[in-house]
Amino acid sequence: MKRRLLGLSVLAIAAALLFPLFLTGEGYRERHLESRIPVAPAMPDIVEIQPESALLPDTSEYPEAVALPEKVIVLVENQPDEQKVAQEKRPVVSTDNDRPQLDEQNVPVAWTLQLASFKDESNARALRNKLVEAGHKVYTRKNADLFKVYVGPDMSRDRLDQLKESLKRDYGVDGIIFRFTTQ
Repeated sequence: MKRRLLGLSVLAIAAALLFPLFLTGEGYRERHLESRIPVAPAMPDIVEIQPESALLPDTSEYPEAVALPEKVIVLVENQPDEQKVAQEKRPVVSTDNDRPQLDEQNVPVAWTLQLASFKDESNARALRNKLVEAGHKVYTRKNADLFKVYVGPDMSRDRLDQLKESLKRDYGVDGIIFRFTTQ
């Protein structure tokens, strides 16, 4: 038993003396990589900006429309004919309250009239060009393999209904009125 205790104590003393020699840390070397992150820029000075002009008036309410006379004719003998014609063509302001409607997301509701769908893009362009020459707001969209021709958009569905009837009469195309979206 004494020999065993003596052997164990010799091994413990040898381990206590040799163990620190092996664990000095010289075998492990930590890799130090250079940082390629640039230095943060200096923070700019805070500048207070004062408005130079007065605030605009509140335009959330529509002003009352003023009706202008349809024709104003001033007879002056020395006036050229062009001035007489210009005075007769005064703009007429509508007095009906046709305010735009807002949807649940407070986006104005607009309508568009789809006139035709074509497989051939040249047919859609031809109809579009014909309608543009007549003075209409026309655009086309490609949907899958069809090219669709639209007139509009307009905030008033009633105006588009009237336009639909006139285009049906003039061009023989019967359109469909849809809610206008940007997609």
